[in-house]
Amino acid sequence: MAARIAGAFLVLAGIAAAGTAFALGSSSSGLAGTIREDSFHSQAVRGTLRFAVYLPPGYSSGQRRYPVIYYLHGLPATSSAFLTFGFVPSTLEQRSLRAIVVAPQGARDGDSDPEYLDWGPGRNWETAISEELPAYVDAHYRTIRGRSGRALIGVSAGGYGAFLLTLHHLPSFAVVESWSGYFHPTDPSGTKPLKLGSPQADAAASAHTLVSNLREAVRRYPTLLGFYVGESDSRFRAENVRLAGELTAANVPHLFRLYPGGHTQALWQREAGAWLMLAVSKLQPATG
Repeated sequence: MAARIAGAFLVLAGIAAAGTAFALGSSSSGLAGTIREDSFHSQAVRGTLRFAVYLPPGYSSGQRRYPVIYYLHGLPATSSAFLTFGFVPSTLEQRSLRAIVVAPQGARDGDSDPEYLDWGPGRNWETAISEELPAYVDAHYRTIRGRSGRALIGVSAGGYGAFLLTLHHLPSFAVVESWSGYFHPTDPSGTKPLKLGSPQADAAASAHTLVSNLREAVRRYPTLLGFYVGESDSRFRAENVRLAGELTAANVPHLFRLYPGGHTQALWQREAGAWLMLAVSKLQPATG
């Protein structure tokens, strides 16, 4: 694992990042691949879970199976926030990277900030996204099934969701990347901890409390744990630095970077190329 992480540093060092943002239904026609919207009935949230899916060039005319990048948007959000993920497939195509991208709905009307957590019947977002969604995607698209073909990436609150869901489901995901995320649940402002009703629930929802068991867990399930934050991100920089220190002290292999910039789309687009290339390099390549 240490050698894999060292290689990740070399990958990042050698890549110049770029990205062009667009929303589904606008300039997405500039892609060589295709974007479509799909949905399924989720038992976990007791309703329809919508998601956007990007299919790479050649998908419709071949039989190849592809790795999948699951991309989680920030919160609070509207029920259609998942549709604004276009800079991810755009960057993949600029880098000639072949992967499916799935961007699920992470909020809905009347529930704009569920933090990608399980709250109880009808509001179990973690279960919907980490279990039901991959099962549906694997059944309906030509994916590389299993953890070797899955990455979970998110921005801001999506970065928190990606990291926590991966730590809770290491047998399901081989790569996690948090772009300007945090590591414990917060209120909608991102400045105050969100209490979940008990010390046990609070601990289970914090990446910090899971670090002590991670060294053995990632030995069993080798996982790229990657995260970055902007140097001027006043809300989340300190916590990212803290987690990096905790992982280092626990001898858990990880990749952490501080970049010039704040908590902005401009930072995520600028660094998308390097981090997407890194994620795809750690997944099983397209086959068939």
